[in-house]
Amino acid sequence: MNYETVIGLEVHLQLKTKTKAFCACAIDFGQAPNSGTCPVCLGFPGTLPVYNKAALNSAIKVALAFDCQIQKHTKFDRKNYFYPDLPKNYQISQYDLPLSRNGHLMIASQDAPKRIGITRIHLEEDAGKLIHEADASLVDFNRAGIPLLEIVSEPDLSSPQEAFDYLTGLKNILEYLDVSDCDMEKGSLRCDANISLRPQGVKELGVKTELKNMNSFKGIKDALTFEISRQTEMLQANQAMFQETRLWDADKGETVSMRSKEGAKDYRYFPDPDLTVFIIEEPMILAIKADLPELPEQKLRRFTQEYALSAYDAEILVNSKNDAKFAEDCIRKYPGSDKKAIVNWLIGPLLAEANYRKVKLHELNLDKDELIKLVGFVQRQEISFLSAKNVLTQMIASQKSAQTLIQEGNLLQVSDTGKLQEAIETVIGENEKSVNDFKAGKTNALMFLVGQVMKKSAGKANPKIVSDLISRRLS
Repeated sequence: MNYETVIGLEVHLQLKTKTKAFCACAIDFGQAPNSGTCPVCLGFPGTLPVYNKAALNSAIKVALAFDCQIQKHTKFDRKNYFYPDLPKNYQISQYDLPLSRNGHLMIASQDAPKRIGITRIHLEEDAGKLIHEADASLVDFNRAGIPLLEIVSEPDLSSPQEAFDYLTGLKNILEYLDVSDCDMEKGSLRCDANISLRPQGVKELGVKTELKNMNSFKGIKDALTFEISRQTEMLQANQAMFQETRLWDADKGETVSMRSKEGAKDYRYFPDPDLTVFIIEEPMILAIKADLPELPEQKLRRFTQEYALSAYDAEILVNSKNDAKFAEDCIRKYPGSDKKAIVNWLIGPLLAEANYRKVKLHELNLDKDELIKLVGFVQRQEISFLSAKNVLTQMIASQKSAQTLIQEGNLLQVSDTGKLQEAIETVIGENEKSVNDFKAGKTNALMFLVGQVMKKSAGKANPKIVSDLISRRLS
């Protein structure tokens, strides 16, 4: 029997605010364990939470970016469960009246763009962090109470690749909104995946498994791929499936069972009596909507229209907010109306250098004006493209100017027709067969003759000028 995969993702995003969700504790990643706490976020008796308005504004901004419906009436609930790193023994979250519902994100698919529904985006507080050692487990409550956004997708994803593409697109938009640093290594962006299989053509969902402990998008893709294989084998062998939570072991490349999966009724949600129901008024929503930045899809359309870029080129450049700014600064500074030359360098040699160093374009520490000067040398045919690529590498490593490196390397091409003519006459005299082949219409012979002139000039001859001179000489 053939099975189809059904995947839904729950993304947890730490919001970039100065203080925690319900208290005045400053958020500072890397501070000493348990130093960023107070009686409120530690759940001491008699303390009362007060919600962080900056976190609410950021949450509304995210919801609007994904075209969600903002709930006018919303409230906070207590989600009751015990974890050693949850100081209150409940988490302040949202249940039946979340901040927003019914959004979506478009991703590329095999045949056409695919709409992935977003069930809800709601607010909650983060738990602390457990640190496991050989003989003990330690708990750090600094993270407890940090404002957290949960973004829950519909089960519309049908492959690990689609899950990867969804998360990549989601993160890109969140970075443009500047509401979080989205750093998975710091735990600012975390994702749980729900996956089930069902026979093709059947509408009813299969028994789902929740996957945790995935610390990269690649890890999520790998874990889902493994789980598809595991569940397929179980279904084909008619083994009983049960709802459970499994951890991803990246070293072994497999998932391992953690516990049976809870349902909503197990959490015993009830309205938090310390936080009143509140109303989000329309003027507040409109003001936040008006302040939204240009998002990736909008920037892509503008790049194609304003700078006459292809959709492919523009998509590469807008894939990162800071890279898009770096690229646009270069494009605007580049002289003339035809921007193709600088764009080719951005998505070609520069992107190759960034990938080699495992950094983003804007992290290359490259002066934009010097890059433009380097491209100008190539466009004027003063140095070869290959030489310019080597100069680029040296510019990044040494922070020297393009002109300095060109002079130090003696890289300027010879364009003096008098000097070139001497070398051409010598090559023609030494290669009678290639000359006759050229006259017989064999175009490869010209390339051979050009190559011989390049050798005699130690690679400094301008190949285009050499080609033109040889053609005129032999015609």
